[in-house]
Amino acid sequence: MAKPIPPLDLSWLLMESPSGTTHVGAMMLFKKPTGRRRIVDEIVEAYRACPPAPPFNYVPELLGRGLPHFREVASWDPNHHVGHLSLPARATYDDLLRLVAELHEPQLDRDRPLFRCWVIDGVPDSRFAIYTKTHHSIIDGESGLKRIYAGLSTREEPNVPTPGFGLTMPEPAPHPPTPFAQRIADSVHGALTQVGALNQISWGALRKAVAGLASSHIEGNLPFVAPHAPTNAPLKVGRSFATLTLPLGEMREVGRQFGATLNDVASAVIDGGLHAYLRGSGSPFGHPLIAMCPVSLRGDDDTTIGTRVSALFVRLGEPGADMPDRIRHVVHSVAAAKKELAGMSANTAMTYAVGLIALAGLGATTHLDRVTHPACNLVISNVAGAKEPRYLNGARLLGVYPISALAASIGLNATLASYHDSMDFGFVANTAALEDLPRLARCTQQAYEELREASGVQPSRQEKVPSRSAHES
Repeated sequence: MAKPIPPLDLSWLLMESPSGTTHVGAMMLFKKPTGRRRIVDEIVEAYRACPPAPPFNYVPELLGRGLPHFREVASWDPNHHVGHLSLPARATYDDLLRLVAELHEPQLDRDRPLFRCWVIDGVPDSRFAIYTKTHHSIIDGESGLKRIYAGLSTREEPNVPTPGFGLTMPEPAPHPPTPFAQRIADSVHGALTQVGALNQISWGALRKAVAGLASSHIEGNLPFVAPHAPTNAPLKVGRSFATLTLPLGEMREVGRQFGATLNDVASAVIDGGLHAYLRGSGSPFGHPLIAMCPVSLRGDDDTTIGTRVSALFVRLGEPGADMPDRIRHVVHSVAAAKKELAGMSANTAMTYAVGLIALAGLGATTHLDRVTHPACNLVISNVAGAKEPRYLNGARLLGVYPISALAASIGLNATLASYHDSMDFGFVANTAALEDLPRLARCTQQAYEELREASGVQPSRQEKVPSRSAHES
């Protein structure tokens, strides 16, 4: 069966390179139950016995007859797609982070289904991890995390549910047949709408870029006006990875004190942490950073295949701002960007994302992004998680840490996901630009503590889990 590749999903395939990979992933951390010596072996055996379901059995066909499309394949290599690794004796949590970073580096083989996962034993304190990566052309962060949770149990029992890559998700309800004449009219209208949207978006972006060159202050969405930051160094193959966990309820309360959302709090503390990291590295950045913040266009019950996102391009805080001022800057900038995006239909917002990704990819391919403004300085993304604890073969899930893509000379991505009573951050970076990501995670945690103290919110009484802290070694 052949399935046409939509424009946004096709862009992830076309812009990919060995140093700018476009797969997304996550690291799940589990606590072993006592007395279950074969628990990890059982998971590996069950996963290898489960064939992939669409879209995890898709192979892309970009050249040849017809338009670019995905082709379903019936064969797969279980040992390639489900790996089994173990850390050496006396390994540390940082050793796990380095291993996951190395697994995240290479491109996925396009002659095979576009996913891989590894079950990693030997994590300190009787834990194990599962790292999985999937090409962005067949899944986005929101739908990917839904599949991860769907492949886990809400009960602490010794069984292995069907993993996310083997689940058959419900298809959208079919639409009634449309008369031929109406289909033609709808196609023409859709083409004209997309052309008009691209024209409007292109002129708007051009006006803002010219205003940015003239050093004029501009508001709203701000793609391609960011000054070059250390995070915009040319991408290399190497990746670095770090994690951070913050208390979810406490973050919400801190946000309420400043009239801010969870996303605003996360953006402000990442911004403050990154500026502190750069100062500590001897390369302070003298301008406000501009972050791309993906916006999901999925409904709660939307399980369609592919990518359904748009994006905000948000100016963050002034370099020397304290944390209360920094979050006020973020709240103002996010409101202005959201107001602009709210004026677009869902289709126009998707077209907006396609156009910007195409421009960013073109700039990276031609190296124009080294002399012109990059699309942004970093990516900050928030994906919805699960409220209830999850289990796998009786092992409790401790946290889910997203690991996203780096492309188009944007060398830092911080993606966060809520789980139970925590917010889990996954940082991935171009090692050539940001080598010590655990220190960036510590700087981010310090920025959060400063913001919490300024808010007057008392520290959460929930039990701290050192194994999930950024400073563990």
